[in-house]
Amino acid sequence: MIAATPPSASVALYKNQPHSGAELKDSGAAARPRLKPLMIGNVVVDPPVLQAPMAGYTNYAFRQVVREFGGAGLLATEMVAARSAMWLETVRGEHPDRLWGVREEPRPLAVQMWDNDPENLAQVGKRLAIDFRVSVVDLNFGCPVRQVSEKAHSGSWLLRDPKRVGEIVARVVEACGNVPVTAKIRLGCSMECATGVEVAQCIEEAGAACLTVHGRVASQFFKGHADWDSISKIKKSVSRMPVVGNGDIDSVDSAVRRLRESGVDGIMIAREALSRPWIFSQIAAVLGGEPLPPDPSLDEQREVVLHHYDLVCQRFGVDRGTLLMRKFACTYAQGIPGAREFRSKVSGVRTHKDFIDAIRRFFPSKHLDSDGE
Repeated sequence: MIAATPPSASVALYKNQPHSGAELKDSGAAARPRLKPLMIGNVVVDPPVLQAPMAGYTNYAFRQVVREFGGAGLLATEMVAARSAMWLETVRGEHPDRLWGVREEPRPLAVQMWDNDPENLAQVGKRLAIDFRVSVVDLNFGCPVRQVSEKAHSGSWLLRDPKRVGEIVARVVEACGNVPVTAKIRLGCSMECATGVEVAQCIEEAGAACLTVHGRVASQFFKGHADWDSISKIKKSVSRMPVVGNGDIDSVDSAVRRLRESGVDGIMIAREALSRPWIFSQIAAVLGGEPLPPDPSLDEQREVVLHHYDLVCQRFGVDRGTLLMRKFACTYAQGIPGAREFRSKVSGVRTHKDFIDAIRRFFPSKHLDSDGE
């Protein structure tokens, strides 16, 4: 195996640099009491800031980068298809690729799964709880992707039937024993089928330990703005179960504001973490009453990308790792001047040499060569 890059010290450098309150934006958190940890059953989530499961992105390498920066109270895998997991184990004696590394990975860690069959989900949930010893088993009732919802009648499709959602949750809770079961939903299937309150109440009655609510209906996908008023309404509709809010948290300020003002017990960050995996450590600092740490410098960010690439190649090999890393590299450049040219270069690379060359020459930086500006 050829190592993609030498191990990077950029994460450690970032975490150890001094953060002077005089040079940083003050969010005002220092004057406020520290938020309580989120309790998911017997799992302590501190700070109450969760990394969202995202198909195709939150693999072992990405989670390792997030964990190295610190600040995320709970990490999550990509969602696992329960039916496929059952078939792999029965026919091939294997586990889904998305569970690679889970047994040895630091805790707390959640694994999310989807299906519409209570028995499939119960069997896979039990295996996750007993064999893999995960911290949390999460059920997806929010995915709007056609393959999951329209074709498989799972994910957000199930929001049209709150009672059925409750039955699924109850069966998985029974199967998982002492391991807490959680659920993630949207506000409904569509504006005309906004069943979030009813679904949340059924999930609570079924014994779930926590609920995450994304503030859009499924038909919106990720368009428009997340409706945090509706998230707050769902939070108020349940009495025992903690609620985590998700949607449009794209800065430390928005994260702290949502936690302070919406009444939720925690927040979940998705897409913003792909371009800024250090955002969790920044939020944790502010919630702890410390000044807001700055983003890593562009040079440090470039080294983070190379370190991430090394982790991906260690897992998948250089050839496959290079192809997989192209999308991650593009997300890291989001919002940086010069990102468009960088994405055009890196999205077409196929070899280790070409990837390293694209990062070194074109990743946005004040030190770019003249032909990279």
